[in-house]
Amino acid sequence: MKTLSVLLLTAVAAAGVPFQAQAQQERVWRCGNEYTNNATVAQQRGCKIMEGGNLTIVQGTRPVASAAPAAGGTAVRAPAGSPRVEGADQRARDGEARSVLEAELRKAQERQTQLLRDYNNGEPEKQGSESKNYQKYLDRVAEMKAEIARNESDIAGLQREIGRLPAVNR
Repeated sequence: MKTLSVLLLTAVAAAGVPFQAQAQQERVWRCGNEYTNNATVAQQRGCKIMEGGNLTIVQGTRPVASAAPAAGGTAVRAPAGSPRVEGADQRARDGEARSVLEAELRKAQERQTQLLRDYNNGEPEKQGSESKNYQKYLDRVAEMKAEIARNESDIAGLQREIGRLPAVNR
């Protein structure tokens, strides 16, 4: 008997006859971005019935209420399971991070000064074959301008990061 049903299913599938393992018997209503199969809820909310085709609904996750920061507080918490760092150690780490960022900021500002000096208000001195090939000169000027813009962006980013660090207690 099993082989007969398997042969019948195989023949039906090979013939191209559409086949659905389990038909959906319930009606489904759409209420905006939500779907329901509860007729009373659908009538109360004025939902529209969905016809034709199958509908698959995946339930989303809800955010945890305790994950929101306390009212008026902007405290940043460490991820669960991370080791606890003592206050003095954290201040030392923050101080080290600040000194590294400030050193990077000084280097970026010095680099910006040099780039602006070389750029010479958009008219840098021509080099070698650039006197014969003006397009080479224009390409180099455009590259210099782009490098100045990138460096300005780096400086702004470093200043933002320094601003995010806790104030230094001296």
